[in-house]
Amino acid sequence: MTGRRPLRIGNASGFYGDRFSAFEEMLTGGPLDVLTGDYLAELTMLILGRDRLKTPDLGYAKTFLRQLEEGLGLAHERGVRIVANAGGLNPAGLAGAIRALAVEVGVPVSVAHVEGDDLMPFAEGALTANAYLGGAGITACLRAGADVVVTGRVTDAALVSGPAAWWFDWAPDDYDRLAGAVVAGHVLECGTQATGGNYAFFTAHDVRRPGFPLAEISEDGSSVITKHPGAGGVVSTGTVTAQLLYETQGPRYLGPDVTARLDTVRLASAGPDRVAITGVMGEAPPPTLKVGVTRIGGWRNEVVFVLTGLDIEAKAALVRAQLADALSQVATADWTLARTDHEDAPTEETASALLRLVVRDPSADRVGRVLTSEAIELALASYPGFHVTTPPGPAQPYGVFTSSTIPATSVPHVAVLPDGTRHPAPRLPAGPDRSARPAPEDLGVPPAVAGGGPGGGAPGEVRGAATPAAEPLIGAAGRGGVGESPAGPTTGTAPPEAPAGPTTRAPLGRLIGARSGDKGGDANIGVWVESAEAWEWLDRTLTVETLQALLPETADLPVTRHALPNLRALNFTIAGILGAGVASAHRFDPQAKALGEWLRARHLDIPTHLLPAPEGTGP
Repeated sequence: MTGRRPLRIGNASGFYGDRFSAFEEMLTGGPLDVLTGDYLAELTMLILGRDRLKTPDLGYAKTFLRQLEEGLGLAHERGVRIVANAGGLNPAGLAGAIRALAVEVGVPVSVAHVEGDDLMPFAEGALTANAYLGGAGITACLRAGADVVVTGRVTDAALVSGPAAWWFDWAPDDYDRLAGAVVAGHVLECGTQATGGNYAFFTAHDVRRPGFPLAEISEDGSSVITKHPGAGGVVSTGTVTAQLLYETQGPRYLGPDVTARLDTVRLASAGPDRVAITGVMGEAPPPTLKVGVTRIGGWRNEVVFVLTGLDIEAKAALVRAQLADALSQVATADWTLARTDHEDAPTEETASALLRLVVRDPSADRVGRVLTSEAIELALASYPGFHVTTPPGPAQPYGVFTSSTIPATSVPHVAVLPDGTRHPAPRLPAGPDRSARPAPEDLGVPPAVAGGGPGGGAPGEVRGAATPAAEPLIGAAGRGGVGESPAGPTTGTAPPEAPAGPTTRAPLGRLIGARSGDKGGDANIGVWVESAEAWEWLDRTLTVETLQALLPETADLPVTRHALPNLRALNFTIAGILGAGVASAHRFDPQAKALGEWLRARHLDIPTHLLPAPEGTGP
């Protein structure tokens, strides 16, 4: 299919529970060839696992089926193929339900699905166990003429790379092209995070209702990220940079089909709400696949006490002492005092602090109503102004997520075609050692970001960029792909030099953007700046030690730092900060979504000339 026009592929879901109307908006907002939906995350697999326990015929994303009640007809009228991982733990069941729906609404569509990822029964106590498959099964289904393809656990980016390989008839070893599609898929996979959602510099744009993103992917693997005309939000080099850094662990983004080199990515503005991605290099995939396993970890409960006015610390100490005996038999009891109170506050709410007790135990009885009733019995016998935010409730199960790897050759990857034929997806043998390919800096790959604007990315060329730095990777595999650093020296952790010239004590967020998220029990924070000079300062200043000083919760945890100078960005992985993962609700912010914003709110001495002028002080 040489010389074929670019593939126009959009996204209508970044998680199970995303905007329901997005399918219709994307199908009616402009031309598309393929529409994708990403419904699976670590917590979702636990939810679907519990669904399957109650009703074995379920285990898939039910909202997707409801979206298709209108979406099937719209897609058929417009010739749009639909690809989604909404099959979860039961892609065959969802495919059957879609066929029944198609008959009901009178839309003639062919449906295929991908399976092989479900490894149950797995280890003792496992609720779900799924290998992360690549896009080859999707490619096979589309080649067989499927209008709708549903999968189980594939990597998020495979929803884009699979259709791209079908559209252009790429071979399994077209690594650079596949890597370009994987990068585009990584940008699209979280929906509106690419169009201004959750964006550090949101005040510079109208992001009240961002539209969903799409990519125009060319035959060489390059792409343009954009959105439908008139859709809300913004697509800029900044929004794309933020999403590129999200939930990655290093310059090498390992996947089942290809290893994408994030340190080769080049971004450039290609017009209003258009960002070009070029230069992506790919390498052979690893010989293993990631396996995500969920378990029921036990039972949890919580009580939040409201402490108002004076003597906040003494009030908190009194409650803790009064409940000490009741908690002595509980496996874990975590207390957190959030000092949300203000002195001489004008309202009662702003005069109040929150004392949160979270209890966990293998036994539901030990953390159930018996325990919470002990807390409520203090209502007339504790600190002045005693009250809690909500009535006590029963214990709730919590989940644990772990990940490991398994040889790719041991996992079946099967495309079940519209006619029922079972087609094993092709698998290449593992490629040569990745260190055999020259690093981008040795090939003269130019800096990656051009264009920009306020909060929009990095204008101009990167001058004096440091060699990509990478400490050894620590931590679990990532959602939709696993990052690993290139071989090379460890740098970026030496104490920072004092900046030359005058400095201003200011929040880091006046200069840097950040985005953070969960990686099993680990978290990642990606930070970036807009100018070459700011990058030189950031790379020199934000060392592991500096990060740990700014975020004391990370001080005793292993932290890995990767530099991506082409993006003027640093990426930190913090091992273990989320305990057993999001489903265990180990932390106040269990998915580390706001960890980057906490970093941006911390103060450092920043060279004054790097900071934007306060509003109203311009010439």
